[in-house]
Amino acid sequence: MRATIKITITLCLLWADCAVANQNVLFIIADDLNCAIGPYGDVNAKTPNLDRLASRGMTFQRAYCQQAVCNPSRSSFLTGLRPSTVGVDDLRKYFRDTAAGGSTLVTLPQHFKNHGYFCQNIGKLFHNMGDTQDRRSWSIDEVLHKGTHADDTVFANGPDRGTKRPYKAPVTEAHDLPDTVYRDGQIANLAAAMLRDHPADSQPFFLAVGFWRPHLPFVAPKKYWDLYDQQAITLPNPAEPPTNVPSIAMHSSREIKGYGLTPEDRPFNEDEIRHYRHGYYAAISFLDAQVGEVLDALDQSGHADDTIVVFTSDHGFHIGEKTLWGKTSNFELDARVPLIIASPRHSQTHGQSTKALTELIDLYPTLGELAGIRDDLPGRLEGVSQVTVLSAPASSVKAFALTQHEQPFYGSVKNRKAIGYSLRTDRWRYTEWRSLKDSSVIDRELYDHANDPLETANIAGEQSDTVAVLTNQIAEVIGIARQKSGDKK
Repeated sequence: MRATIKITITLCLLWADCAVANQNVLFIIADDLNCAIGPYGDVNAKTPNLDRLASRGMTFQRAYCQQAVCNPSRSSFLTGLRPSTVGVDDLRKYFRDTAAGGSTLVTLPQHFKNHGYFCQNIGKLFHNMGDTQDRRSWSIDEVLHKGTHADDTVFANGPDRGTKRPYKAPVTEAHDLPDTVYRDGQIANLAAAMLRDHPADSQPFFLAVGFWRPHLPFVAPKKYWDLYDQQAITLPNPAEPPTNVPSIAMHSSREIKGYGLTPEDRPFNEDEIRHYRHGYYAAISFLDAQVGEVLDALDQSGHADDTIVVFTSDHGFHIGEKTLWGKTSNFELDARVPLIIASPRHSQTHGQSTKALTELIDLYPTLGELAGIRDDLPGRLEGVSQVTVLSAPASSVKAFALTQHEQPFYGSVKNRKAIGYSLRTDRWRYTEWRSLKDSSVIDRELYDHANDPLETANIAGEQSDTVAVLTNQIAEVIGIARQKSGDKK
């Protein structure tokens, strides 16, 4: 009898391990999306499908990227390493060339592929510049993953395609055309088809869906623009830079000014600000509709009950706040990202949110644990699993989130003067700007999120005790990162 019971228990445990391991993953990444969506209480956004996803998962209210620009952020969370460790700090580097032992790094999808998953990427996941795909991470070739954002416009694909254009693309488009005119419509169609076609009794899948919007230019079919009254969209708040902000923390909004029909020699006027903000929200609603198509296909496929869904963005974005347009800063609006994790096995917390601090590098160990393939996770990972938080939203597994950025970012690398390390704790955002020549501290910022969540005033000069504590903490974090990267300076 005891032997029978023992065998039965063993079989049950093996079955349970197998069931956990067979959890599929649908990994959806937006590009340049801040938290201006319904699940975060944005008063303008019309995002019914993201609202629907939030109702079947958990919304992380305080999730942060590790660098607020595409390639460094994506290289970071797809390897589970901080930008300094992976060695990617600009738009052109490839992590396998820059990281110590880069050729042997196991990426997040590669870890799943090594465990028998069918891994497919549709859209932009690794960075598009230079076609930095990572073929070893996938079971089949990536698709719709390369090209420029400017080329994903009606303007660039007209009858005179290939001829010299007056500018790379207009900053906005609002044509009365179908969704599939743009890559995101095509990506959603293909991802939906994959989900519906994947057999229920075949190997588990890891499907990455990388949407290109709402990244500039702000383009979307006219029906998404029509969802909004431009005059009713709120204006930037705050509209001015923080008081006492060091100049190194700001930038010239070069990205948006690189598109056609934007004034380059003066600040935007109110009509222009309203129009560009309208375009950003239209692009968000266009993105939301594509997410909805993918979620519908997941429900129709029969895989919904055994598929973990993750939705996030590579970093945040300013649309006029603090006079900034774009990313590449260490402010909260660029560092903070939307993050929704819908785990079928955590139904008790579906529809809830958490204020637990989390970083995008936490996605790798979190998904490994959720899928039951964490025993051989790479030892170099710098994130921690957030599965505990998925069960108990009031819990927390880390005390800070670290974001970093060099400035001035655009232009020649030779012109860069400093790197800013920005530590986000429960109450504070502390940023320390260090010279790239000798690592000396050249400026500091401190923002009190308990009393100033919009970061309107730098109070580093008024809070010496707090600055001293956070200085020690950030030095420890930077030291650990340098050891992992092999940089002993």
